[in-house]
Amino acid sequence: MALEDEQALVEAETGGAAERLRSCKALDGVEEAALRGLAAGAVHFSLPAGATLFEDGSASDGVFLLVNGRLGLHPDGEHGQRIEIGPGEIVGELGWLLGEPHGARVVAVRDSELLKFERFALDRTAEGSPRFALAIARLCARRLARMGRRSTPPHRARAFVILPNGPDAGAAEFATRLVTELSALGRAEMLWDVRASSHTSDWFNRVEEANDYVVYLADTDASAWTRQCGRQADVVLLTADARGTPRPWSPAPLAVAAAAHAPCELVLLHGGSFAPGRARDWLACANVERHHHVVDDQDVARVARLLTRRGVGLVLSGGGARGFAHLGAIRALREARVPIDHVGGASIGSIIAAGVAMGWSDEDMRVRYHRCFVRTNPVNDYTFPYLALTRGQKVSRLLRGEFGDTLIEDLRVPFFCASSNLATGRTANHASGLLWRALRASVAIPGVMPPVFGENEILVDGAAINNLPIDLMHQRTPGFIIASDAGLDHSLLSRAEAGAAAPAAAHGQRKPRQRRSLNIFQVLMRAGMVGGDSGAAAQRALADVILRPAIDDVDLLNWRAFDRVIEAGYQKTRLAIASLPLLPRLAPPAGARAGHADSLSEEIERRLRARRGAVNTVEPMRS
Repeated sequence: MALEDEQALVEAETGGAAERLRSCKALDGVEEAALRGLAAGAVHFSLPAGATLFEDGSASDGVFLLVNGRLGLHPDGEHGQRIEIGPGEIVGELGWLLGEPHGARVVAVRDSELLKFERFALDRTAEGSPRFALAIARLCARRLARMGRRSTPPHRARAFVILPNGPDAGAAEFATRLVTELSALGRAEMLWDVRASSHTSDWFNRVEEANDYVVYLADTDASAWTRQCGRQADVVLLTADARGTPRPWSPAPLAVAAAAHAPCELVLLHGGSFAPGRARDWLACANVERHHHVVDDQDVARVARLLTRRGVGLVLSGGGARGFAHLGAIRALREARVPIDHVGGASIGSIIAAGVAMGWSDEDMRVRYHRCFVRTNPVNDYTFPYLALTRGQKVSRLLRGEFGDTLIEDLRVPFFCASSNLATGRTANHASGLLWRALRASVAIPGVMPPVFGENEILVDGAAINNLPIDLMHQRTPGFIIASDAGLDHSLLSRAEAGAAAPAAAHGQRKPRQRRSLNIFQVLMRAGMVGGDSGAAAQRALADVILRPAIDDVDLLNWRAFDRVIEAGYQKTRLAIASLPLLPRLAPPAGARAGHADSLSEEIERRLRARRGAVNTVEPMRS
């Protein structure tokens, strides 16, 4: 190469680096001469997704500017909070400014291109430009404040990779329907069957920047395209035919996604009719954070909301008979077309939440719970109080009669319930196993019913420690959290005061007979809720909406107040919904959009079948 050509190339590279520095918002106001001087020594390089830029505690030898792609900064270790670094942002500045090792690990979340500025060039620029030194100091201060902010919202996933378990797993149809639902939330595009070498990382990054969401449909084998999909993933969706034979997925894209800290979720496709009893075997084939059941378009819409953290989580408290208010709240939410995408609860709240997860209608739940709690007393199988006043067998029989041998993993609406583990003093989070057994543990009122025993477990009523388990829902990050709180029982105090204030009989007169105000069941139930209610204030801060029905006069054991309590919950929720215009709502069915999804999935299937017998040359298609 001629000397003139080499000089031109150097000037072009310097000019490109200077332009990147000018577009960096953190360096606004820095002199042009300082930026060009710093750009002259810039080193341009690529970093594949999953690769580490630098480790926590490693020597700081420069500062980096992200040209394109995405980085993840992990100040609290691999499993802690991740701060996203996007194009035009600087990273590594704190180590240079303080002259100390890096204080966090930084990993490429996407295939990325960066500019590196060596320490000596940074020192020289800072000496000649106080504005540059001040800009870096301000950037450090902002980043430290961000890292120390506990309420920093988690990163919202935007790129979803669908990895089929086999060629007949229904992945293409699911992908098109997912794009249709995502399109209702923002601009969405689907990419599939692209030759891995045909586009650069910059092209993929530009596609993602142009859309709110991108869905990648990977191959069933460890092809170059499948590995490329793994490098683009925010979330990997492992799809499988629920009725098929469980088998592991291709490990290559999973390894790439794991290196970039992209979580995996399982999507079981049921083909129009639900096939219970399959989730546990499929879950044994994959390490996933959660799983979804997809039977129809309503389930696809739920998956889309949960993936984008626009879902609605409903948490139901304990409270004995007061908990029937949850039935009214659920009815009002359904009437207002507010989706319930994840549901959980403690004590009586767990039993009502289970009905939602089972897909029962409002009338189904009313009939079933009236049969179990009003037409019969669930806690009258008395026994010698060795462990409890009752045997607890009647409650177990009632729960098993209503819920059968259903596994929590097989519920179409994601569900959890809370009990209290006396062996550890902690809340037990039930998200798998027999549903009726988890509910029996969640309602095992200490002293009233015997605990449920397991390996290193002595499980009693969830209300004993966590009567309103919003924190367990918050960990699942559905997006919007509604909590129905029927826990605090003021009527107990009024009855106790009434008994204590009985007037003393006059001398020589017979003392009037007083009706007993309290019984041992009421005392034990309230005692079992004191710990859970005391922590409820902190829990409420994690919810977006708290529903407190007007039922202060209702006793914990007043099962006969069934209809009145339901109505109180209904009216309270109706008023709350009216004052919440931003509450997520279900869109009406869109027949035209569904038809488009059908035709698109058929076209993808046709091309996929053609690809299996020929070399693929299909370009990405706009959804």
